Amino acid sequence: MALFGSHHDLGASMFKDWNEEQQREEIGKLVEGYRNGVPVGILCKMAETIAGSQDKAKEHLAYFMPAEERQEAVEKENGGLRTLIESYLL
Repeated sequence: MALFGSHHDLGASMFKDWNEEQQREEIGKLVEGYRNGVPVGILCKMAETIAGSQDKAKEHLAYFMPAEERQEAVEKENGGLRTLIESYLL
């Protein structure tokens, strides 16, 4: 669970100056990365960092990922990580 604990910037200072369109474009690239093997935990945490909040990250992820794909991503996880991924994707 350390992946989701306190983080060391992860570029947040750069992303906070981006407009919604720039954030969405970058999160779209992350979704493509996920589809090519980037772990879902990294997808979710980086989406939150870029978007500035978990709620905004969730909106962007829902825009790029159909409900079925999000559900499949959650079902691949277990335990606490599953619960956390659910909070981003469902």
